[in-house]
Amino acid sequence: MSHPVESYLVFSDVHLGSDLNDRGSSPRRSDTIDRDLARFLDHYAGVRPARGTWRLIIAGDFIDFIGMSVEPGDGAPPATTLDEEEIRNGLGGAEDHTRHKLHRVAERHADVFLALAGFVARGNAVTLISGNHDIDFHWDAVKADFRHILLERARPSEGGDGAFDEEAFLGRIDFEPWFFYRSGVVYIEHGHQYDPYCAIDHVMTPVVPSDRRRTVRDFSSVLLRHVVRRTPGMKEYGHDTMGLADYIGFAIRLGLRGLVGLSVRFARAVAALFEVKREHDSDAARVMREEHDGKVVSRASGVASEVERLRALVALQVAPITRTARGIVSSVLLDRLSLAAASVLLVLVLALLSLWDSRFGFGAFSVPLCAIGGMAYLSRQRKLDPAEEMVTRAEALAALFPAPFVVMGHTHVPVDRELGTTRYINLGSWAEEEAEGHEKAYRAARTHLVIDVEDGAAKAELRAWSATDGPAGAPVRFP
Repeated sequence: MSHPVESYLVFSDVHLGSDLNDRGSSPRRSDTIDRDLARFLDHYAGVRPARGTWRLIIAGDFIDFIGMSVEPGDGAPPATTLDEEEIRNGLGGAEDHTRHKLHRVAERHADVFLALAGFVARGNAVTLISGNHDIDFHWDAVKADFRHILLERARPSEGGDGAFDEEAFLGRIDFEPWFFYRSGVVYIEHGHQYDPYCAIDHVMTPVVPSDRRRTVRDFSSVLLRHVVRRTPGMKEYGHDTMGLADYIGFAIRLGLRGLVGLSVRFARAVAALFEVKREHDSDAARVMREEHDGKVVSRASGVASEVERLRALVALQVAPITRTARGIVSSVLLDRLSLAAASVLLVLVLALLSLWDSRFGFGAFSVPLCAIGGMAYLSRQRKLDPAEEMVTRAEALAALFPAPFVVMGHTHVPVDRELGTTRYINLGSWAEEEAEGHEKAYRAARTHLVIDVEDGAAKAELRAWSATDGPAGAPVRFP
């Protein structure tokens, strides 16, 4: 298959719309990060690449469809009636729900959409790879809306001379539900399929098996919608460093009313996770597995070797944590909470028994030590950071899809690491929140990858956008 002559510009994890929350209070997205992203797009739109034109590849989570909690608005009610969870937490993953979310995002981040439209209008192309937060790009109507939102913003920038080719403009915007690959150049995917807390069963058919009107939800999205977006002061990030004591302390600081509300939302989230587990085990899920395999074969165009390669790629993906009850229980710390409660109860029982026989007192003293050991063991079993797993998978991906660069996002932490003859690159993020109160402001890396092919050899440089270089900012080598 022949491809146009292009140079590649790659970034990931922008999370537009993450602070749209009609059901609670979320930290506001930084206006500075949007300004820098718009200037970044304007800069590269005006820079001629080493060869051909630019293809901007957004490697997942451009829009935070699952992170926002928005109401239907004042217009006609959505065609897909809200279920109980959506009544509490806002529009879900149905096609019409997502279209409404997309238009809210385009209004909220007008400068970014205007800059992206201008980038495409200059003759460049853009490919959006689905991540776990924008899996709702699965819907054709959402893709069409995205293209036309950019088209509306591109028309004025081209003037009224009639030379603007709308069909060509729309044709330069495409979507990949899984990965992007150019043989001998680069393999790119978001990376969430190697994270059990964000992975789903079928990347080509990401819908609920028993209700195909809605996109499927993973562990992290359930907690995000039910708990994080509805709880004041709780943020999406930082949970990999928090233990049971941290969560208990946070809950206590909410006060009695806040603690009760959090407990109710947490219970609903756990119930929703077990509903996801039941979907994994359903007859409808088995039918979907067959359908997904058929789509894998179709993507390979029936070529036997390509079919086997794509099946090997599927085999590299990790199982969602929601596949087992044990996985759910350990992930939400119910195992440690149960151990703590049982230990306290056992100490009280042994203390009472020691009134009749002093030997029980020694048992009461030993229980806390056993509980501490048990907590340490359970803590080691709960691994939230997928970074090293993604590195391991990158080595296997390089064998399946020969290329000098294997690129992912998802973790928000930029990485440039040699793996034999392949470089693994993580793109970092463009997701940044305003600092609140006296807390130290988190600054996104603003990293991106530039890939050129010169004399038949692919060359790449990881760069960061610097707002202080030049009058409007400029890219600099990272780090």
